[in-house]
Amino acid sequence: MKPTSRPPFLLPRRSFLRTSATIAAASTLPRWFLEESSATPASRPLGANEQPAVALVGCGGMGRGDAKNASRFGRIVALCDVDEARLTETKKDWPEAATFTDFRKVMERDDIHAVICGTVDHWHTMVSMAAMRAGKDVYCEKPLTLTIDEGKRLVKTQAETKRILQTGSQQRSDKNFRLACELVRNGRIGKLKHIDVWLPAGRREGPFASSPVPNGFNFDFWLGPTPKTDYVKERTHLTFRYWWDYSGGTMTDWGAHHNDIALWGLGLERSGPSSIEGTSPVKMIPGGFSALSEYEVLYTYANGVTHACRSTTADTWSGGVADKNGQRHGVKFTGSDGWVWVTRGSIEASKPELLADPLPGSAERLYASNDHMKNFFDCIRSRKQPICDVEIGHRSATVCHLGVLALRLGRKLRWDPSSEQFLDDKEANGWLARQMRPAWSYEKMG
Repeated sequence: MKPTSRPPFLLPRRSFLRTSATIAAASTLPRWFLEESSATPASRPLGANEQPAVALVGCGGMGRGDAKNASRFGRIVALCDVDEARLTETKKDWPEAATFTDFRKVMERDDIHAVICGTVDHWHTMVSMAAMRAGKDVYCEKPLTLTIDEGKRLVKTQAETKRILQTGSQQRSDKNFRLACELVRNGRIGKLKHIDVWLPAGRREGPFASSPVPNGFNFDFWLGPTPKTDYVKERTHLTFRYWWDYSGGTMTDWGAHHNDIALWGLGLERSGPSSIEGTSPVKMIPGGFSALSEYEVLYTYANGVTHACRSTTADTWSGGVADKNGQRHGVKFTGSDGWVWVTRGSIEASKPELLADPLPGSAERLYASNDHMKNFFDCIRSRKQPICDVEIGHRSATVCHLGVLALRLGRKLRWDPSSEQFLDDKEANGWLARQMRPAWSYEKMG
């Protein structure tokens, strides 16, 4: 496979944030749905003296994008990163903000109300837990966790602290995806039978050589709880997602978006599947990226619905561009009476009337948010749960982690979503958590 010319996990989310309004207007959403959505009264804007003070932890491209988005509603007063070059670059946007290289120092400030966690995946849980325990609300990028055990810890911490945590799964705040899920959950396509999810394929490259750690980059802190290793540029920053040590490839990157929508349509966003099995047609290059670049995973739910999650080489920058087989990335719900397909900027159905006919007044309506970051700040004030709260973020990440484990273990796994344990599989249960380097454990990090 040829390497992608641009990282598949940056632009789609950043462009999604700044163009969602345009997409809604230009999409194939039916007029009745748009009219209903526009009739929803907006929360009053915060006054100048009420704006929350916000800290950004993780100053990469996504973190900076989140902070710029958040600056519509709050004041960016602190910046934190273990890479001083990124700190310096980010400070150009917020010259008055204080800078830190250790997120624990950020948590000591009692004038900070909210934390944006834009770190690499393996730091999401530790930073978010520390913020909530310090009395701060959290907007954390997806996937919310590196392991299933981390998600359980986050859910417990949020319950204990009563803080607001919004997972950065922005598709929850897109009208196309909400409409698709409402149609499915109200039986518009008949009895739901099957869900197809297509995700962009990953990268298969290597081997990579080690090199000296760049000046000003605390690589040991960046590694944190993950295994000690020599510095390899391709392990960090833009390409960290393609290593099992730090993420789960596109299965946990884009999967945290599209598999989240699958659960939403199923009505199981606080539960999960009962069995998982997966295969891959490729072997990764020794010394190179380790997360499988191509894969197929099949989930089965207790209600009999099946859910196939496959990789596609479709252009990762747009849901409208297909691969050589004509496949785009997105989500397709198939029922006894038709199907609905949804991706960023587009919703389609097997028959026009499935979209055109309004839902009845008695229909189940889902949590409506048309601005993901605004929803977070509205909830900071109201103390209501956001559209993608900590448990939803955890369960969506869990589905992705389950797929990764089925691929890595190479066999069918049986899962109990209530106990969040594998059935009769000691080895698989051993992967619910990962061994942490002692100096960076929960106990040592406070």
